[in-house]
Amino acid sequence: MVVENGVRQRYGSHWAAGRLIVDLLPGPLAATRCFRSRRESGEWLDDVWCEGAALVDHDRRVLLWHAVVESWADYRAARAVLARTWAGWDVRFAHDGMGDLTHHLGLGRDLTRSPGWFETGEPSWWADPRGTEPSSVVSLRMPDASVRAWGSVGEPLEHLAVTPGLIDLLVASEDTPVPTDMPHGGVHFDPRARTVSLWAVRTVPGVHDWPLPGWEDWTLDFQGDDHTRQAELLPAGFPFPRPPLGPALRQLGDWLDVPPPDHAALLARAAAAPGPQGVVSAEVRPAALTPDEPTGPHPAEPAELRTVLDALIAETAAG
Repeated sequence: MVVENGVRQRYGSHWAAGRLIVDLLPGPLAATRCFRSRRESGEWLDDVWCEGAALVDHDRRVLLWHAVVESWADYRAARAVLARTWAGWDVRFAHDGMGDLTHHLGLGRDLTRSPGWFETGEPSWWADPRGTEPSSVVSLRMPDASVRAWGSVGEPLEHLAVTPGLIDLLVASEDTPVPTDMPHGGVHFDPRARTVSLWAVRTVPGVHDWPLPGWEDWTLDFQGDDHTRQAELLPAGFPFPRPPLGPALRQLGDWLDVPPPDHAALLARAAAAPGPQGVVSAEVRPAALTPDEPTGPHPAEPAELRTVLDALIAETAAG
């Protein structure tokens, strides 16, 4: 979505979500040219189908974006670069997914969400008894004021899609290994204060619809992407690791030299190939067969971006 001089234009690509961060890195002018080179779209995608989105509001100098990142370090590296290449802009990660984008446009948070879209269930616990790279870290203030913590294979919001009965499961749960890599987010429960704290570097759709079902008498303290408050609460023997940003910044630089893969051509050949006898051919959405061929940045823009990356890598190395 691009907003300029009061005009709103939506653009879409079936395959662009995986390269959204790369498209944003060179700055607002390059990103706007890139988005406008794609097909205009008359439809909104919901939080399930939309794997990446950006709203470039030139009138208010606001960038809202979300995309799936592989790791905490990848997210922090992208944020560090965007802070410099989008200098003077209010750059925000859209934690509420499409809800943040439609809210910014004055359309509310439920434009792409049907009633009852947020699915809840019975208490369940996704502890990872052997893994050291959890998706999230869950911590709990115990009755004696101490804090316990566990690594979980569940995403942060999944722990709030169940009732507070989850806390009883936590109390009875065995300890998990100390994380060796940063999680995608974390949740902290304080039953005495009736508060839940949450942070994440991925989308948490519905986070602004608090209270979620079952948590009506609890208060949510949403920390955005800031993990430091939970870090202060964790037991001394269960700290968050501190992965360096240098490798993630270098990887961003490597991505700049990789052209977008032609997924559409691969899918077209696969869809046209005859299947085994009795197998019905899959139905493919027409948009999936449209190649993603965006306009690239002007020659000077990649050089400026690499200067930013080199500076950040040097600063990271210097500590």
